[in-house]
Amino acid sequence: MLQHRRGQPRSLSNKVVAITGGARGIGHATARALARQGARVAIGDLDGELAAQVAAELGGDAFGVGVDVTDNAAFAAFLDGVEHRLGPLDVLVNNAGIMSPGRIEDEDEAMTARAIAINLHAVIHGTREAVRRMKPRRTGHIVNMSSAVSKVAGEGCATYCATKFGVAGFSEAVALELRGTGVEMSVVRPSLCNTELTAGFKGLRGMPFVEPEDVAGRIVETLQRPRFDVPVPKSMGPMLWLNQALPFRVRVALAHATKADAVLSNIDAGERAAYAERIERVKAEPAERSSV
Repeated sequence: MLQHRRGQPRSLSNKVVAITGGARGIGHATARALARQGARVAIGDLDGELAAQVAAELGGDAFGVGVDVTDNAAFAAFLDGVEHRLGPLDVLVNNAGIMSPGRIEDEDEAMTARAIAINLHAVIHGTREAVRRMKPRRTGHIVNMSSAVSKVAGEGCATYCATKFGVAGFSEAVALELRGTGVEMSVVRPSLCNTELTAGFKGLRGMPFVEPEDVAGRIVETLQRPRFDVPVPKSMGPMLWLNQALPFRVRVALAHATKADAVLSNIDAGERAAYAERIERVKAEPAERSSV
């Protein structure tokens, strides 16, 4: 079991960890950070070749394979493969996600459906699969990647906000179901993070850019000392709490004052071009889809 003495961090040595979207960005940084802690890491990513390359760089018995997390059977088969190769699943990090900014009237239905499938439905399915594996053993930890926008909605990314609010609410409900079972649940809420997903974005007052390694470090801390709510950076926590406690009109005024309501209206299209092209393939060409 993932046991620890009171006041002492849990050891992650030899813990079996599966990470979705683990070939790039936050997932990649998390894989590296956990491998350094001695965890046995499995990476699932739509880009199977890159996943295998990242795993080879980690060394040890780490492995990476291609998996489309929106294919329930394929996701379950990925976790079966993890347990077959590395042992019973101790940690699942549901990290895969995409974002296509723009006003809702300009978003085509295929992109909406794909974002919901990756960002929310896959998290629900992955969590269900993990609970079914962990609960009988009375041990395990599920880490679901949400976002600061699950508490501070952003103009120009309505579907993305919907999925991240959904992940947070779903995870809280499951956490209530898991009380007393020995299985932990955490929701990670990063600020804007320097990954391809935010390519071309400008800074936002009160919500600083963080690095993938910052998020990975917080995930490691959370697995060592479990907590449900994990803002990144930690200092952003009070602001996220306060925003949700305020009336809607006050939140709108604050968004305008901090220019949060305009953050997606000044995107550098050139900087974002490579990512935009890749998620268009995610939407249009199932055989060539690639996760973030």
